[in-house]
Amino acid sequence: MGNDLQSRRAVIAGVGASGLALAVTACGGGTDTAQDAGTAAESSAPQSSAPESSAPQAGALAKTADIPVGGGTILKDQKIVITQPTEGDFKAFSALCTHKGCPVASVEGGSIVCPCHGSKFAIADGAVTDGPAEKPLAAQEIKVDGDQITLA
Repeated sequence: MGNDLQSRRAVIAGVGASGLALAVTACGGGTDTAQDAGTAAESSAPQSSAPESSAPQAGALAKTADIPVGGGTILKDQKIVITQPTEGDFKAFSALCTHKGCPVASVEGGSIVCPCHGSKFAIADGAVTDGPAEKPLAAQEIKVDGDQITLA
């Protein structure tokens, strides 16, 4: 019985050492991490070096070109959805569903869609087009100045 216990310990110790060796090999001793960090920095570089005209100005929510006609864009951080029902007509609404407060997830087929329970809202006025929500999305006041959209 004493040999069985020693054998089990040897197997466990061997697996532990192998697991440690495998983990160290998978991590690459820091070399891959440095390369990954470089790759991440490189992939973010084009965004920061993009011309200023392709991004909203400071204080702006979005550029008009970022909002598709007949559709919209959800600004998750601001909890706002901006739509353009017809060319040049921009609307904004709360991006929180009036049914249970879930954030809406998409704008498709002329509707702002909540993934939680399937409620849909019209892009033109935020009205409920498909429940279970019963109240429209709250309108947000925006201002379009040139190609910039800001809160009013």
